[in-house]
Amino acid sequence: MVPSPAGRTHLVEQGTGPLVLLVHGFPESWYSWRHQLAALAAAGYRTVAVDVRGYGRSSKPEGVAAYRMLELIEDNVAVVHALGEETAIIIGHDWGSNIAANSALVRPEVFTAVGLLSVPYAPRGGPRPSEVFARMGGEEEFYVSYFQKPGRAEAEIEPDVRGWLAGFYAALSGDTMPASGMPDPHFATRGGTLRERFPTGPLPFWLSQDDLDVYAGEFERTGMSAALNRYRNMDRDWEDLAPWDAAPIAAPSVFIGGALDASTTWLTDAIDAYSVTLPGLVSSHLLDGCGHWIQQERAHEVNQILTGWLASLPT
Repeated sequence: MVPSPAGRTHLVEQGTGPLVLLVHGFPESWYSWRHQLAALAAAGYRTVAVDVRGYGRSSKPEGVAAYRMLELIEDNVAVVHALGEETAIIIGHDWGSNIAANSALVRPEVFTAVGLLSVPYAPRGGPRPSEVFARMGGEEEFYVSYFQKPGRAEAEIEPDVRGWLAGFYAALSGDTMPASGMPDPHFATRGGTLRERFPTGPLPFWLSQDDLDVYAGEFERTGMSAALNRYRNMDRDWEDLAPWDAAPIAAPSVFIGGALDASTTWLTDAIDAYSVTLPGLVSSHLLDGCGHWIQQERAHEVNQILTGWLASLPT
């Protein structure tokens, strides 16, 4: 535990050397980086995986606005300083990719290189996010819009956290996601639930019953509201980040995505724009047959790419 603006931030660390900060997404925890901790430590890095505020054993401040992007960035800065360092390399997955990108954008003097997994960098700009997502669903409702109203998604998830997580992980995993042409689990029918479209078969190959117990145990203890509040701040972030409208990230960067992941297929324009938006990009990778949970689905490949990228950075 280290002090942070959240109150305290829980982290797990391994290794010595330059600091690498790993930031998870939804609905995960530090545990989603279990395969990277040892690999990056063995490559000569002090590797630190945090529980983002609202998750796991990190503090859970009151109020939706406490989960805005600028607050999460300052949590990351506080972790770096609490560990006795001035700078760090930051790597994120899913929401953690957005958090990592904005940390490098807003505090470049602290975060000197950035790795993005699954969610491409797209600079702030365009219409208010809630307006964009409301248009995406058509007759159905996009999951981001579904998550907006406090208490609504909680009422779906919390009566059976373990079962909901199992279905959500399977819905976005390369080996268990619904076949092409089946109803898309990123959308819900009006008045329906997301879970109605989740697979009900076996767990993804990368997720053991014990792994699922870890994730479910944390959310059963904490509830889901703090984690879901990240989605409920997207308009607030759009306002807060206005000074960085359309801004590129100059720091050395790497992107790794899954070829079957909607986060990459929907955002191909963002990937195509990397020469402008990520001028320090070292390499970009799409892993065939891989879904959204990339560092768990393809741990070995991701570890190889990350250690190679880290070795290429200026000392």
